[in-house]
Amino acid sequence: MATRMDLDGKPIKPMTICMIGAGGFIGSHLCEKLMVETPHKVLALDVYSDKIKHLLEPDSLPWAGRIVFHRLNIKHDSRLEGLIKMADLTINLAAICTPADYNTRPLDTIYSNFIDALPVVKYCSENNKRLIHFSTCEVYGKTIGSFLPKDSPLRKDPAYYVLKEDTSPCIFGSIEKQRWSYACAKQLIERLIYAEGAENGLDFTIVRPFNWIGPRMDFIPGIDGPSEGVPRVLACFSNNLLRCEPLKLVDGGESQRTFVYIKDAIEAVLLMIENPDRANGHIFNVGNPNNEVTVRQLAEMMTKVYAKVSGEPSLESPTIDVSSKEFYGEGYDDSDKRIPDMTIINRQLGWNPKTSLWDLLESTLTYQHRTYAEAIKKSMVKPIAS
Repeated sequence: MATRMDLDGKPIKPMTICMIGAGGFIGSHLCEKLMVETPHKVLALDVYSDKIKHLLEPDSLPWAGRIVFHRLNIKHDSRLEGLIKMADLTINLAAICTPADYNTRPLDTIYSNFIDALPVVKYCSENNKRLIHFSTCEVYGKTIGSFLPKDSPLRKDPAYYVLKEDTSPCIFGSIEKQRWSYACAKQLIERLIYAEGAENGLDFTIVRPFNWIGPRMDFIPGIDGPSEGVPRVLACFSNNLLRCEPLKLVDGGESQRTFVYIKDAIEAVLLMIENPDRANGHIFNVGNPNNEVTVRQLAEMMTKVYAKVSGEPSLESPTIDVSSKEFYGEGYDDSDKRIPDMTIINRQLGWNPKTSLWDLLESTLTYQHRTYAEAIKKSMVKPIAS
C-alpha cells in the first residue's frame, strides 16, 4: 500500500484506533473504509458484530490481523481503559439514538449518552489519547426561526434557520417534553469534552451527523432487529414499504430534514482521523444541505424509488397522517428544520458531500429490499427431514 499523505502533504503514519460501537451502522462502514483503503489497525468494540462479520472472517482476508473484535459493553467492563491505552485514537460511536426511545426510555437515553460516555472521555484525557466523539445535529434543538410569527419574512433568512457550530444557540423544549433527553445529554457530554480540552489539554474532535443514511442503517423490525420498536424516519418508511403498508406521517410530515449518504460522510470522518492538526479542537457538522426535504416529500420520493427498485406498484394511498402523541407517546416534541452550515468542515478539511437524495435512497432501498427478500426466503425454507 502506497504511503498516504495528509492534506498538508505529510506522510500519514499507521495508527491503532479503538472504535467503540464498531458493530453499528456508522461503525461498520468506517471499519470497511479503514480496512480497504488504509494501513490502520482497529480494535472494534461492541456488543454485536453482525454488521462487520464480513470483515472478521475468514482469516485469509487481506486485512486479517488489522481488525480485532472485542465483545463488550462499555457500561460495565474493566477492559475499556486498557483498550483505550493500546490505541492512538479512540472513536466513540456508542449511543441510544432512536427518537422513539427518547420520551419512553428517557433514563436509559440520558445514561447511555452522558453517564456511559464519561469514562471514555476520562480515560482519553488521563492517558493523553486523542478522541473523536460522535454527537448529533439534535444538540441544536429548534431553530430561532421557529419562534417567529408564521408570516414573518425573517423565516426565509438563513440566519434564522441554518445551523452553525460556533454561533447557533441550542434551543430545547420544556422539561416535560422528554424527547429532548437525548439532545440535552449529548450537549452536556460535548461541553464536558470541550472543558477537558480547555483545562486538561484533551485532543478532541466532535462530529455532529445530520441524518446519515445508507445500507445497514437502523433495522427492519423482526428481520435484523427487535420485533417491537420504532427506528428512525428513513428506516421506518423503508419498513412500511417492504411490508406494503402506508407510510405514517407524524403531525403531517412538515418537519424539514437534510440527508447525506453514509459513504460521503465516512470520507469526512477519515479526513478527521488522518488530519489531526486540522481537526483537533473542532466541532464539525457533517451533512448535505443540498438534500433538504420535508418528511412528507421524503415519503413521496421513497415511494417512487421503492416502486423502481422492487418492481412493485405503489399503494393507492401511500401515506397516512398520525399525531406525534399517537406515534411516539406523551412528551414528544421536535425540531422544525435541520440544515447544516458547512463553512468549518469545508475550510478545515475541504470536504463536500456528492451524492444526491434520489441516488442515496436508491442505494439504501435496493439493499433493504434484497435483505428483506432473503430473510423472508430463509424463513420459508423448511428443514430437510432426516
